[in-house]
Amino acid sequence: MYRKNLLQFGENMRVISGSCKGRPLKSVRGNDTRPTTDKIKETIFNVIGPYFSGGLGLDLFAGSGGLGIEALSRGLDHVIFVDRDSNAIQTIHQNIGLCKMAAKSEVFRNDAERALKALLKRDLQFDYIFLDPPYRKQRLEELLIFIEGNQLIASHGTVICEHSTDIILPQKIGHLEQTKKGDYGSIGITIYHLKESEKGF
Repeated sequence: MYRKNLLQFGENMRVISGSCKGRPLKSVRGNDTRPTTDKIKETIFNVIGPYFSGGLGLDLFAGSGGLGIEALSRGLDHVIFVDRDSNAIQTIHQNIGLCKMAAKSEVFRNDAERALKALLKRDLQFDYIFLDPPYRKQRLEELLIFIEGNQLIASHGTVICEHSTDIILPQKIGHLEQTKKGDYGSIGITIYHLKESEKGF
């Protein structure tokens, strides 16, 4: 019911800080996409930033694009947005346009696994990867194993997972090490970091 009620009462989203501070963002229509609240966004970026000197980001279950746009506003050079829902893709394009971030963004309609396999062919490594899958269909550990095993995360890169509080993720996945875990109401946040000295490849 959390997902439905959050949208029913009209969660107001905005860019919290950076070059687009205060810019309102549109939510995805319907009850299938759960936006990350401003409070959770602020918590995440206080841990991983709060600001960046460039870098490449991946917003894999992008929804409205709020996390990736926040990262761009705070200094990332480029973010790739992926979602399988057509309404979400439309909303991401609208929000990127509102923030004048089109030149720094790529948007793809695809599911997570296929998107990751496609990105492998481009030989990309991401400095920040945001994983916020639908709570009823979470496969976070599998995705983390794929990301780490295929070197999609850059040296010293960070993976941010948003999940329901009943999800307990491993302390280490390959060379990814859990550096932060916390529960915020009904939402859990787990953050992994890849240290170059531990990569071994």
